Amino acid sequence: MSQDRVVIVNGARTPFVRARSVFQKMPASTLGGIALRESVARSDIDPKLIEEVYFGIVSAPAEGTNVSREALFDSNLPPSIPCTTINRYCASSAEAAAAIAGKIQAGQIDIGLAGGVESISSIRAIFSQEATDFFQDVAKAKTLGQRLGKASEFRPGMLAPHAPGIKEPTTGLTMGQSADLMARQFKVTREEQDKYAAESHHKAAKAWERGFYKSHVVPVATPDGKIVDKDTDVRADTSAEKLNKLRPVFYKDGTITAGNASPLTDGASAVLMMRESRQKELKLRPLGILRSFAAAAIDLKKEPLLIAPAFAIPRALKLAGINWSDIDLFEFHEAFAAQVLATFRAIESKEWAKEKLGADKAIGSIDMTRVNVNGGSIPLGHPFGATGTRIIMQTLQELKARKKSLGLISICAAGGLGTVLIVEAID
Repeated sequence: MSQDRVVIVNGARTPFVRARSVFQKMPASTLGGIALRESVARSDIDPKLIEEVYFGIVSAPAEGTNVSREALFDSNLPPSIPCTTINRYCASSAEAAAAIAGKIQAGQIDIGLAGGVESISSIRAIFSQEATDFFQDVAKAKTLGQRLGKASEFRPGMLAPHAPGIKEPTTGLTMGQSADLMARQFKVTREEQDKYAAESHHKAAKAWERGFYKSHVVPVATPDGKIVDKDTDVRADTSAEKLNKLRPVFYKDGTITAGNASPLTDGASAVLMMRESRQKELKLRPLGILRSFAAAAIDLKKEPLLIAPAFAIPRALKLAGINWSDIDLFEFHEAFAAQVLATFRAIESKEWAKEKLGADKAIGSIDMTRVNVNGGSIPLGHPFGATGTRIIMQTLQELKARKKSLGLISICAAGGLGTVLIVEAID
């Protein structure tokens, strides 16, 4: 195993836009190709030096393509680069970064690209298993008589499409329903959620105004000639009072609304990673290093769906050799305001730490002045496969701007999964 540190040199992302809007005619491979190409272009590196690509996506194309490979083709980077597509739900691109880091640390490669993409606009409706079986049987029929006989079994109802949904196969609940139940368990109020969501919008709007996102968000030309150069869901004029007027989405007596949850989004992001000695040899200026990566999974029958990051945080800190108090900035993926606030409750609870972690004290205390200082997934959007590397770039860019060192990234994911990364900005 090499002792060289893993360096994040640069990265780029597309604007994140509401699904079925300006990126509707741009498939996942096209968006992913933009992020890959721009990450390399901004790093001023010979593309032939890149040895591997890992790319995440959750809602993969129905035809089953290797999206990572197709994105590479769209990027015009060398076709000799091997590509792998992975799915760890909302933590997919964070896992892609961990995979590239692992290959670097194992001495298998020196330079790689990690990222992810989601095109919710491209998700297709599906037909029932009954309809699928019927058409397969018709296709297998060898004679006209067999085909006609099978055709007589056809019923129009077979063609009723099943709208794409985001449900947990284990629980039968959507993530929103699970988050609503999580809010009740941790006693997170509707008012708290709306206040948190409004503040995240305001922080994101201010970050765009001062030019923060221009460091890594690249303009995208759409097929119809539009130039999209900004995230489309940021609302500078929203408020907790406005959000409080929205109706609950998942339960009549629930607290989660379209305003305090992340929207369905299209977008892509990527980062260029390499061995530190190679970065120095190439005289490239780095953003930072990946200090540690930890994943956790919980029993869905015993724990709230989105609480797993709280279990991963202590391990990530231990692997990085640091304490909670050493962290300068915190980035929490905002699938829902309820989920973030419930995670805060767990982090600050001595009782929760004792019962769930066997620890004698709480994980830490939350200083909101250091949390998601440029806004999070609620205003920016959440293309499932792209959020992890979006947060890695965002954290390192802000750490460097503040001349600070350490950032903690927390990402909840479907399936009761959680991912936590510690990154460090370096010169």
